[in-house]
Amino acid sequence: MQLLKTLYRIYSPSGKEDKMKKYLISYVKKIQGTSVKCDKKGNLYITKGKSETYPLIVAHIDQVSNKHSSDFKAIETRDIILGYSMKDRMTQNLGADDKNGVWIALKCLEKYDTLKIAFFVEEETGCGGSENADMSFFDDCRFVIQCDRRGSSDLITSIGFTDLCSEEFVNDIEPERYGYMEKEGMMTDVLTLKENGLGVSCINISCGYYEPHSEHEYTVKKDLQKCLRFVEH
Repeated sequence: MQLLKTLYRIYSPSGKEDKMKKYLISYVKKIQGTSVKCDKKGNLYITKGKSETYPLIVAHIDQVSNKHSSDFKAIETRDIILGYSMKDRMTQNLGADDKNGVWIALKCLEKYDTLKIAFFVEEETGCGGSENADMSFFDDCRFVIQCDRRGSSDLITSIGFTDLCSEEFVNDIEPERYGYMEKEGMMTDVLTLKENGLGVSCINISCGYYEPHSEHEYTVKKDLQKCLRFVEH
């Protein structure tokens, strides 16, 4: 969990994601066979290995919260992780929405030989990063996974009037084996990518954070680990 707690400590509100981008670029460059590019909007595009087609994971690197106190820490217990300031004697927003998704993407990048990742800025203020994405990066992807949903059991297959994926794709990934059920979701980056013309199946799945966008946000570790297992599957 050390990597996850490091991500939580990096304060990255929408439009001010530079510290997070710098950390991610440095981290990714240490993984053999991996390249990273940044577009004019500030989105990061990562490729590992060479393949005709790639699985692709997306996450957003901005967060919704008041500014962290100078002594902000990510406190880990046996079951959960939460943000806390001893000086102010209060819990503070972790940024688990969507740093849990960033963590899952990085864990998969370390594990697999071929993978693509897109890290988007400004999701929390209207998906400004993914709206301006370089769509050519997605031309050789087979499917897109986003881990940006609270709780532990939601498999988002549609948002509004937009279907994100095919029934065949849902059947193939066997969500019930991992305790996931189909639900309709809210606006996030995979919807914007579909609206930009992305033709492959996309999903958004619960990744173990609770009470997002509040100072009481926390992560349930077993739910995050379950999400990672499902993504790896």
